[in-house]
Amino acid sequence: MTRAPYATRAVGLVVAAQAALLLLIIGQYGPHRDELYFSSAGQRLAWGYADQPSFTPLLAAVSHAIAPNDLLVLRLWSIVAVAAVVALAAQFARLLGGGRPAQVLTAVTVAAGVCTMAVGHRLSTATFDTLAWTAIAVLVTQALVDDRPRLWLWAGLVAGIGLNNKHAVVFCLFGLLVGVALVRETRPALRTPWPWLGGLVALMLWIPNLLWQNAHDWPVFDLSSDISEEYGGVGGRVELLGQAFIMFSPVIGVLWIYGLVQLLRRPAWAAARPVAVGFLAVLLVFLVTGGKGYYLAGFVVPLIAAGSVALAERWPGRRTVVAGAVLALSAVVAWPAVIPVLPEQTYVDHYPKLDVDQLETIGWDDHADTVRAVVADLSEGTVVFTGNYGEAGAMEWYGVGAPVYSGHNGWREWGPPPESATPVVVVGWDSEPRDFEGCERAATLHNEAGADNEEEGTGVWVCAGPVGSWSERWPDLVHYDA
Repeated sequence: MTRAPYATRAVGLVVAAQAALLLLIIGQYGPHRDELYFSSAGQRLAWGYADQPSFTPLLAAVSHAIAPNDLLVLRLWSIVAVAAVVALAAQFARLLGGGRPAQVLTAVTVAAGVCTMAVGHRLSTATFDTLAWTAIAVLVTQALVDDRPRLWLWAGLVAGIGLNNKHAVVFCLFGLLVGVALVRETRPALRTPWPWLGGLVALMLWIPNLLWQNAHDWPVFDLSSDISEEYGGVGGRVELLGQAFIMFSPVIGVLWIYGLVQLLRRPAWAAARPVAVGFLAVLLVFLVTGGKGYYLAGFVVPLIAAGSVALAERWPGRRTVVAGAVLALSAVVAWPAVIPVLPEQTYVDHYPKLDVDQLETIGWDDHADTVRAVVADLSEGTVVFTGNYGEAGAMEWYGVGAPVYSGHNGWREWGPPPESATPVVVVGWDSEPRDFEGCERAATLHNEAGADNEEEGTGVWVCAGPVGSWSERWPDLVHYDA
């Protein structure tokens, strides 16, 4: 089959426009609590952590080495990642026979998508998870469409790196395996060694993290159970479906469902059909086990490409341009909910309930100033203990003049403090902390913008020390939760 050339210039312009906007807003608010955590984890590099493998903290460590605590350098990785997602989406459209209009429509739609802009703005495991799923789907599809079996090895390489970013890549591989097995036209590929060699490459790259998990009693299962509980039940399942549908925009949701149907129905697209079947298989697993809709973003990207190709064929010429404008605008109107296109005070005053993640990027510098002022009045040997990893990361990022500890997720591995560590500044408790003694409330956390986030209004306590010794109390202070 004759295939249209890749629309390099047009797709490149879309990628450049997206990158320019993300660079423009990169420092509009502050770091997110997860970014603060990754920065702290990056200063304590390991093959794994309680709640994620090592890839994202490694990027944070590299950023810190280049420019400590610089949001621009920290977030550049994500801008590059979503640029790659857009480029890969256009390639998937090309593999389906899409010409320049379809490729550009795909690029514009994916680039403007609410989910894409959200993960492109912040350093997060979700950013690189979306990239990994998309890249694996494109590589496997090209291996099947073009009968290029060695591309399975490249898919395995990407999967191995992706598994060292987020374990959810396992579901991507499971979905594609099910898809290839259930589609009659692609099933013969499983009788060749190439898919299995690709899987072996992925497994070999994943082994160091698996060994770390084994040495630490598999905390990934404790956290997965917590997520399943939080997002379980009928309400959680409905929320998963709703989030998956609207995460790029409700209008784009219609487009990717259209693409899913076309992938399942068109005989000419049989070699690419495993992506659609794989999406449905993984969706079913998440509905049974509990999960979040955005976990599926990397599979939705190629479905958007499929819908764009079908739409460009159905509405050629000027109507394709109009469709692209409508799809992009349907996402742009929701940008204020997930990226800081509004001034901070405007967002807090008028749109504070749009997205909790935005609120979690406001006020960390104010909170650190409050704690720093408390620490300054205390003796040498003071330590800071926080209730969650965001608070701990913020105290390290901004510096409060004392060592920082927490029992939350990965931080539990970096404690307890020395037995001589007293007094203790306890951060984030509403009422007197019961695991510490001799406590007095010294301050209250408040951010200048008045953002009603998790920390706003909680206490800063000065305590004589833990009840008993640090080693005795530590098991009661540590906790895994999402």
